[in-house]
Amino acid sequence: MRLHLKTAVQQEYLSVFQAFDEQLFRKLAPPYPRLQLMRFDGNEPGDVVEVALQTGIKSFRWTSRISQRSITDEEAYFVDEGQVLPPPLRHWQHKHLVTKNGSGAIIHDIIDYETGFHPLDVLLYPLMLGAFGMRKSVYRKVFGQV
Repeated sequence: MRLHLKTAVQQEYLSVFQAFDEQLFRKLAPPYPRLQLMRFDGNEPGDVVEVALQTGIKSFRWTSRISQRSITDEEAYFVDEGQVLPPPLRHWQHKHLVTKNGSGAIIHDIIDYETGFHPLDVLLYPLMLGAFGMRKSVYRKVFGQV
């Protein structure tokens, strides 16, 4: 399944892209499940981000590796790919893309995920949309609302 969310912000695209650091990662964390950050190397290829998802009943490990990064005159992005995923996920790829938009930028969260069972992928879609849709207000607060 693919989820593609777009958020227009006031700041210039390179300054937005360069702000994707540990501090912003913590601000973007959903209220549930609670994330315990175990490791944050950054967003260069080979870097690793590891969290423990705290559900209140059980903790699940989630490890992603940065596989790609590119900066051009029009856009900048990095891609994290799931290495160790919580059930029921079997595949995870998240492209963090920031594109020019006049004097501002558009932040794209492009997420591809699979559980191995398409009906479950469809059932998870509203949950993914809710969890990642919450990022829009954080992006607007940090980078300015258009």
